[in-house]
Amino acid sequence: MSEYDANAQRVLPYKNFKFRVKWDGRYVAGVTKVSALRRTTDTIEHRDGGDPSRVYKTPGQTKYEPVTLERGVTHDLEFEEWANKVWQLNNGLGAEVSLKDFRKDITIEMFNEAGQTVLAYTLQRAWVSEFQAIPDLDASGSAIAIQTLKIEHDGWERDTAVAAPEPPSL
Repeated sequence: MSEYDANAQRVLPYKNFKFRVKWDGRYVAGVTKVSALRRTTDTIEHRDGGDPSRVYKTPGQTKYEPVTLERGVTHDLEFEEWANKVWQLNNGLGAEVSLKDFRKDITIEMFNEAGQTVLAYTLQRAWVSEFQAIPDLDASGSAIAIQTLKIEHDGWERDTAVAAPEPPSL
Protein backbone atom coordinates (compact mmCIF):
# COMPACT_ATOMS: atom_id res chain seq x y z
CA MET A 1 0.00 0.00 0.00
CA SER A 2 1.36 3.41 -0.93
CA GLU A 3 1.53 6.31 1.55
CA TYR A 4 -0.38 8.34 -1.06
CA ASP A 5 -3.45 7.69 -3.17
CA ALA A 6 -3.74 8.55 -6.87
CA ASN A 7 -4.40 12.23 -6.10
CA ALA A 8 -1.14 12.60 -4.11
CA GLN A 9 -3.11 13.08 -0.87
CA ARG A 10 -1.55 11.28 2.07
CA VAL A 11 -3.79 8.53 3.41
CA LEU A 12 -1.55 7.05 6.14
CA PRO A 13 -0.96 8.98 9.37
CA TYR A 14 2.44 10.49 10.15
CA LYS A 15 4.83 8.72 12.48
CA ASN A 16 5.52 10.16 15.94
CA PHE A 17 9.30 9.77 15.94
CA LYS A 18 10.39 12.50 13.49
CA PHE A 19 10.26 15.89 15.19
CA ARG A 20 12.34 18.83 16.39
CA VAL A 21 11.91 21.51 19.02
CA LYS A 22 13.00 25.10 18.44
CA TRP A 23 13.31 28.12 20.71
CA ASP A 24 15.24 31.38 20.43
CA GLY A 25 15.45 30.79 16.68
CA ARG A 26 17.47 27.56 16.91
CA TYR A 27 16.82 23.85 17.31
CA VAL A 28 17.36 22.32 20.75
CA ALA A 29 19.80 19.42 20.64
CA GLY A 30 18.86 15.89 21.61
CA VAL A 31 15.16 16.16 22.50
CA THR A 32 13.91 12.57 22.51
CA LYS A 33 10.36 12.98 23.75
CA VAL A 34 7.64 15.65 23.77
CA SER A 35 4.39 15.05 25.64
CA ALA A 36 1.05 15.60 23.93
CA LEU A 37 -0.43 19.02 23.20
CA ARG A 38 -3.70 18.92 25.08
CA ARG A 39 -6.35 21.47 26.00
CA THR A 40 -9.56 21.11 27.97
CA THR A 41 -12.59 23.38 27.99
CA ASP A 42 -14.74 23.33 31.12
CA THR A 43 -18.45 22.68 30.73
CA ILE A 44 -20.89 25.04 32.42
CA GLU A 45 -24.31 23.57 33.10
CA HIS A 46 -27.36 25.71 33.70
CA ARG A 47 -31.12 25.32 33.81
CA ASP A 48 -33.97 27.52 32.77
CA GLY A 49 -36.54 27.83 35.54
CA GLY A 50 -39.33 27.49 32.98
CA ASP A 51 -37.97 24.14 31.74
CA PRO A 52 -36.98 22.17 34.86
CA SER A 53 -36.44 18.90 33.01
CA ARG A 54 -33.60 20.10 30.80
CA VAL A 55 -29.98 21.07 31.50
CA TYR A 56 -28.14 23.28 29.02
CA LYS A 57 -24.37 23.10 28.52
CA THR A 58 -22.09 25.89 27.38
CA PRO A 59 -18.30 26.18 27.11
CA GLY A 60 -16.39 27.71 30.01
CA GLN A 61 -12.69 28.36 30.58
CA THR A 62 -10.10 26.62 28.43
CA LYS A 63 -6.95 25.23 30.06
CA TYR A 64 -3.79 24.16 28.26
CA GLU A 65 -1.94 21.24 29.80
CA PRO A 66 1.81 21.57 30.46
CA VAL A 67 4.20 20.00 27.96
CA THR A 68 7.16 17.90 29.05
CA LEU A 69 10.40 17.69 27.06
CA GLU A 70 12.94 14.92 27.61
CA ARG A 71 16.48 14.44 26.44
CA GLY A 72 19.63 12.61 27.46
CA VAL A 73 21.97 14.29 29.96
CA THR A 74 24.95 15.91 28.21
CA HIS A 75 27.13 18.99 28.69
CA ASP A 76 24.64 21.13 26.72
CA LEU A 77 23.18 23.69 29.12
CA GLU A 78 20.00 24.73 27.19
CA PHE A 79 17.53 23.07 29.59
CA GLU A 80 19.33 24.19 32.75
CA GLU A 81 19.90 27.78 31.60
CA TRP A 82 16.23 28.24 30.77
CA ALA A 83 15.10 26.63 34.05
CA ASN A 84 17.46 28.98 35.93
CA LYS A 85 15.66 31.99 34.43
CA VAL A 86 12.60 31.02 36.48
CA TRP A 87 14.46 30.28 39.71
CA GLN A 88 18.14 30.63 40.57
CA LEU A 89 19.22 29.76 44.10
CA ASN A 90 21.51 32.26 45.85
CA ASN A 91 20.97 34.89 43.18
CA GLY A 92 19.99 37.53 45.74
CA LEU A 93 16.72 38.56 47.29
CA GLY A 94 14.30 39.63 44.56
CA ALA A 95 16.67 38.49 41.79
CA GLU A 96 15.77 34.79 41.73
CA VAL A 97 13.60 35.22 38.60
CA SER A 98 14.64 36.79 35.30
CA LEU A 99 11.38 38.62 34.58
CA LYS A 100 12.69 40.00 31.30
CA ASP A 101 13.23 36.69 29.53
CA PHE A 102 11.97 33.68 31.49
CA ARG A 103 9.19 33.18 28.91
CA LYS A 104 9.72 32.17 25.29
CA ASP A 105 7.79 30.81 22.36
CA ILE A 106 8.56 27.20 21.46
CA THR A 107 7.98 25.61 18.06
CA ILE A 108 7.41 21.87 17.71
CA GLU A 109 7.83 20.58 14.15
CA MET A 110 6.85 17.16 12.82
CA PHE A 111 8.39 15.63 9.70
CA ASN A 112 7.38 12.94 7.24
CA GLU A 113 9.58 9.97 6.34
CA ALA A 114 11.44 12.10 3.76
CA GLY A 115 12.31 14.77 6.35
CA GLN A 116 9.81 17.34 5.03
CA THR A 117 8.05 19.55 7.59
CA VAL A 118 4.38 18.51 7.71
CA LEU A 119 3.08 20.12 10.93
CA ALA A 120 4.25 22.87 13.25
CA TYR A 121 2.77 24.16 16.49
CA THR A 122 3.92 27.10 18.59
CA LEU A 123 3.56 27.16 22.37
CA GLN A 124 3.07 30.76 23.38
CA ARG A 125 4.75 32.49 26.33
CA ALA A 126 6.15 29.23 27.72
CA TRP A 127 8.14 28.94 30.95
CA VAL A 128 9.72 26.14 32.97
CA SER A 129 7.71 25.01 36.00
CA GLU A 130 9.75 21.88 36.72
CA PHE A 131 13.32 20.84 35.87
CA GLN A 132 14.90 17.45 36.49
CA ALA A 133 18.68 17.80 36.05
CA ILE A 134 19.45 14.10 36.50
CA PRO A 135 17.22 11.07 37.03
CA ASP A 136 17.36 8.47 39.76
CA LEU A 137 20.77 6.85 39.49
CA ASP A 138 21.17 3.08 39.65
CA ALA A 139 24.56 1.35 39.72
CA SER A 140 23.02 -1.91 38.52
CA GLY A 141 21.06 -0.28 35.67
CA SER A 142 21.95 0.26 32.03
CA ALA A 143 19.66 3.10 30.96
CA ILE A 144 20.32 6.54 29.49
CA ALA A 145 20.25 9.39 32.01
CA ILE A 146 17.33 11.68 31.07
CA GLN A 147 16.74 15.39 31.83
CA THR A 148 13.19 16.76 31.77
CA LEU A 149 11.56 20.17 31.51
CA LYS A 150 7.92 20.66 32.41
CA ILE A 151 6.70 23.69 30.49
CA GLU A 152 3.67 25.81 31.26
CA HIS A 153 2.33 28.05 28.50
CA ASP A 154 -0.51 30.36 27.51
CA GLY A 155 -1.71 28.11 24.70
CA TRP A 156 -0.60 26.66 21.40
CA GLU A 157 -1.41 27.44 17.83
CA ARG A 158 -0.91 25.48 14.63
CA ASP A 159 1.21 27.12 11.96
CA THR A 160 -1.21 26.94 9.03
CA ALA A 161 1.52 28.17 6.66
CA VAL A 162 2.99 24.66 6.85
CA ALA A 163 1.14 22.83 4.08
CA ALA A 164 1.22 19.20 3.00
CA PRO A 165 4.44 18.84 1.02
CA GLU A 166 4.69 17.34 -2.45
CA PRO A 167 5.84 13.74 -1.96
CA PRO A 168 9.41 13.25 -3.16
CA SER A 169 10.26 10.72 -5.87
CA LEU A 170 13.61 9.04 -6.35
